[in-house]
Amino acid sequence: MRVMSVNIARVREIQFRGESHKTGIFKEPVTDAVSVSALGLQGDRQCDLLNHGGEHKAVYGFALEHYGHWRETLDQPGLGPGAFGENLTISGLNEDTVCIGDQLAIGSVRLEVSQPRVPCFKLGVALDDDRAPALFTRHFYTGVYFRVIEEGDLKRGDKVEVTGRHPAGLSVHRLFRAFYDRDYPDRNALLAEAMKLDVLAPEWQHKLRTRR
Repeated sequence: MRVMSVNIARVREIQFRGESHKTGIFKEPVTDAVSVSALGLQGDRQCDLLNHGGEHKAVYGFALEHYGHWRETLDQPGLGPGAFGENLTISGLNEDTVCIGDQLAIGSVRLEVSQPRVPCFKLGVALDDDRAPALFTRHFYTGVYFRVIEEGDLKRGDKVEVTGRHPAGLSVHRLFRAFYDRDYPDRNALLAEAMKLDVLAPEWQHKLRTRR
């Protein structure tokens, strides 16, 4: 795996259903090395801190390989890195094999997988397509949120190395698919096991406790 783009955003104001909202979803690539703290990338801005940013959503990674699917699905051939609000566009980032609690090294930064990404309406605004959040959820490959376990610097071109595998082996894809697909095999057992993982972000632990 390798970082193909590092993306940050300034605050922008958008309109949605007649209301104004501030957002940091419009990420743009940067070429210089970026410092990463426990709360995210230097220079990157989040607005709705209840749903974005924080310790368990400090860094968001999205696979470069997903772009082909979305360029075709959304009929937007010009989609480029950062379009999905990701901080890191990573080649080879595979939600089927990356698991909750796995640890990765990028530059001098150490990250830990904390949860899948659940899209909100702002993704539809960013992509200029109201269908995007629902399509994104049904695709089941929505990228990876990380917490920062060792602060440092990273840059475009850095190798992404898995330095630790969590013994539970619960992939990001399986967790997300089981939560949203009621017909997923062994769904209830898988979600019950997920609730026991102390490395799973509190937001997702709450989602599992209160699911219907």
